[in-house]
Amino acid sequence: MPTAIEALERVPNACQILPNVVTGGQPSTADLEAFRDAGGGTVLDLRDPMEPRPLDESAAAARLGLEYVVVPVTAGTMTDETLERIHKVVRGAGERPVFVHCGSGSRVGGALLPHLMLEHGLEEEDAVAQAMRMGLRSADLLEWGLDYARRKSLGAAE
Repeated sequence: MPTAIEALERVPNACQILPNVVTGGQPSTADLEAFRDAGGGTVLDLRDPMEPRPLDESAAAARLGLEYVVVPVTAGTMTDETLERIHKVVRGAGERPVFVHCGSGSRVGGALLPHLMLEHGLEEEDAVAQAMRMGLRSADLLEWGLDYARRKSLGAAE
């Protein structure tokens, strides 16, 4: 049986950042099927529901028995609440792989950067490098993730 990252190798910017977290850009139906066959359990989509999509991902995930969650990351939703919703889904996936994606991987990098720092103890420089591996290319998304991680880290230290 392939691993989750092997199942998603055709996805743009496919990256395995943690044993149970695979990230990337837009998957195809075949990618989702391969992810399910590799033991995947949850698909977390960070795109706005109004964005054009090449497939009805929600229907495909339901047909395949995958949990499908949408937490839109847009200019208007770059809030602490959005990050907390994303991290709750990732933490809640347990041992079953979760596939976190957007159109290209950029939003994924910004959103998971604080998760890497706060939940997994990566230093800022290492977390940023991982976010770039995931596809992060936006300074706004970078600052969103870093600002959250810095504030939460300071709050924990007080």
